[in-house]
Amino acid sequence: MKYNFDEMIDRRGTNSYKWDSRSDIPADTIPLWVADMDFRAAPAIIDALRRRIDMGVFGYTFVPDGYYDALCGWFAKRHGWDIDREMVIYTSGVVPAISAIIKAMTSPGDKVLVQTPVYNCFFSSIRNNGCAAQESPLVLEGENYSIDFDDLEAKASDPKCTLMLLCNPHNPAGRVWTREELSRIDDICRRNGVLVVSDEIHCELVFPGHEYIPFATVASGSWVSCVSPSKAFNIAGLQIANIVCSDSGLRTKIDRAINDNEVCDVNPFGVDALIAAYGKSGDWLDQFLVYIHQNYEMMRGMVKEMCPELPLINLEGTYLAWLDCRSIGCPSEELEERLIHEAGVWVNAGKMYGEAGEGFLRVNLACPRERLREGLWRLLSALKKYIDNKQ
Repeated sequence: MKYNFDEMIDRRGTNSYKWDSRSDIPADTIPLWVADMDFRAAPAIIDALRRRIDMGVFGYTFVPDGYYDALCGWFAKRHGWDIDREMVIYTSGVVPAISAIIKAMTSPGDKVLVQTPVYNCFFSSIRNNGCAAQESPLVLEGENYSIDFDDLEAKASDPKCTLMLLCNPHNPAGRVWTREELSRIDDICRRNGVLVVSDEIHCELVFPGHEYIPFATVASGSWVSCVSPSKAFNIAGLQIANIVCSDSGLRTKIDRAINDNEVCDVNPFGVDALIAAYGKSGDWLDQFLVYIHQNYEMMRGMVKEMCPELPLINLEGTYLAWLDCRSIGCPSEELEERLIHEAGVWVNAGKMYGEAGEGFLRVNLACPRERLREGLWRLLSALKKYIDNKQ
């Protein structure tokens, strides 16, 4: 491999949210929780940032033509999605984007459709805008999630439901939605007057045998998509994202909300990093995907060997594994804390992704294999003890 994903980088003491945000846990705890990698960014990104640092002036910046060229060129070549630059609104992150879109497109008291279990910030963005989450739970059959389209239709037909937040690929269920599934979502929402807002932040993180389909390429009416290089290229701290919207009237409303929420400005590091990511770092991403898929296969093998009682949900995309621990009979938030203090490993409680996530744990696979192997051994050894003690 050209890039060394096995390099063990010490992030403790660097004000890392992933590593340093809790002082009440054992010092040797291995964090496999928040969606943040432990790998160096692609060399082209680091070089671009270094050039900016060497210049030494960090004033206000504007977004140049090269930014749009990199963004539109990447999605056209990599995913067959032709984005008109006039459709793009840049902002500081996908979560601020979603919050602003809800503000622009709904009224207080409206319902926003989500497929649970789903990314926890969906709930806070909905709540903070005075709306209510309209949950359509995914269906788990064995180790695979699917969509209950009858339930989705029933929920979308509620006159108070005006917007759907789609997670494509889905976090934490690990699904990469097919063209057929997305077309059915589009049909249901269009017929019921529900605007689909697609969070596609994980779109580059897709495993062999699966394909990311931009929702925009199947939509038959107006649509809004949110994209960012932050997850795929490990630059979330640089705070850069883009809203792509098909309808000029909707864009005007969204742009007003972006300004009202004061997330209309971006920093020069984010701009330079996006250009370098989309323009020069495709080979880094390709090798990362091979490495992270191998990490997933290692986890699958370890679960089968150490805890065959616990289903590991099939992972089609993202680097976030979803482990079904319901048979242990312990609330997931309590299980998270016990694993931190008794096993020295930190994973996410499924409860934070809605009631449909209760009893599950989310595990971040984006770290060097040696670290992941040790973290998984700690995790699965502890879970095995809990299973045996239950019996």
